[in-house]
Amino acid sequence: MEREANRLLQQLIAEAGFSHKGLARRLNDLGTARGTPGLKYDHSSVLRWIGGQRPRDPVPCLLAEIFALRLGRPVSPEDLGMPAVSTPLDLGQEFTHTWQEGVSTVTALWRADVERRRFLLDSTFAIGAGSVGALRWLTFPPEGRPSASGRRRVGMADIAAIHEVTRSFGELDNRFGGGRVRSAVVKYLDTAVNPLLRDGSYGEIAGKELAAAAAELTRLAGWMAYDLEQHGLAQRYLIQALRLARGAGDHGLGGEILAGMSHQAIYMGQPAHALDLARAAQQSAERSGLQTLMASCHALEAHAHAGLGDANSCGAALHQAELAFDRRKPEEEPDWLAYFDEAYLAAKFSHCFRDLGQGERAVGQARRSLEMDGRFVRGRMFNLSLLAAGLLQCGELEEACTAAGDALALASDLQSVRTRSYAADLRRRLEPYRTTGPVIALNEQARELSPV
Repeated sequence: MEREANRLLQQLIAEAGFSHKGLARRLNDLGTARGTPGLKYDHSSVLRWIGGQRPRDPVPCLLAEIFALRLGRPVSPEDLGMPAVSTPLDLGQEFTHTWQEGVSTVTALWRADVERRRFLLDSTFAIGAGSVGALRWLTFPPEGRPSASGRRRVGMADIAAIHEVTRSFGELDNRFGGGRVRSAVVKYLDTAVNPLLRDGSYGEIAGKELAAAAAELTRLAGWMAYDLEQHGLAQRYLIQALRLARGAGDHGLGGEILAGMSHQAIYMGQPAHALDLARAAQQSAERSGLQTLMASCHALEAHAHAGLGDANSCGAALHQAELAFDRRKPEEEPDWLAYFDEAYLAAKFSHCFRDLGQGERAVGQARRSLEMDGRFVRGRMFNLSLLAAGLLQCGELEEACTAAGDALALASDLQSVRTRSYAADLRRRLEPYRTTGPVIALNEQARELSPV
């Protein structure tokens, strides 16, 4: 669809007597003066705006200020043919009713995130939004065909590229933490995936594949925000990933996203909400037939019960997790489930036993969890923290400090706020022993490491 030329901007440029190059230079300079350095617009940028392209915020307001100074009268973005685009403050919190609404919402979320809009950075976790999202996921009728008739034909090579980017960024996230690569993930979503969804041409088959690929990468961006403890932002991404998974008709992927939402709720100290989400995830897992996913969902239910102090229900859910895990066939399951192996399941068990104060059982499972894939550096830090906490519950102070030291050493190289929280939790647990030799030595070691 061809854009309509911006006659208002063209007329004002002529009235003000600006050259295209001169206007761009003034814009870059004013951006620096107003706290937005790094603008690099040129004469071709101005030509694109005259052609109908709308520049990103805050450029319309900066341009209005430039023209007002030159012409000696008030000038608004509307006068420039660039009306303000209002962004709802709850952007991304709603699981929308239609595919088209979902595409508009998720692409607007990516754009606002790239622009680092303050309302997103300051957003808080909303239990109601997660509950409504899970309810709509479970109760919506089958999605109509996710198709579009835009200008660019979407092929399987485009979709394969998204999967490869997701895999690569996922590995970097596990090795270095979400802080290292999240901005690059969001930028890719905005610049590469957005045009495919909004301006692409695709039928039902390609549309479902595109929806699934976009859901996986959106979920990863949300998981990285969770790792940075940007919980409101993470929740919005996970809800939108769930909406995309509905477009794909992928019950397994939807169940995995609901499981991630449950994981986040447990971490935030909302075990009752986490329990609801884990049970919703189980329904999706059952529809998908993925036994590894079912094991994950039962383990999350168990962790929620542990958070509520219900040891009996926790034990029953852990038993169901074991049964499902024994039935799994990894070679028949999607790649995004490959992380959930025996070591990961053991870590979930250890979390439960730690939270229930069952130190010996927590230690046994934590030791099993350390027989893990070496690429999961952040996960190893978490598992060492579990081992240290369990050992401390058993009264093994010296060994607990050794495990804690190994955990802190890994945390020092990770850009992950969650690892800092795990480290802070270890310090709180060790505080009563701060005058003992092992803890004094551990604190000295910690001071020599990079701040964590």
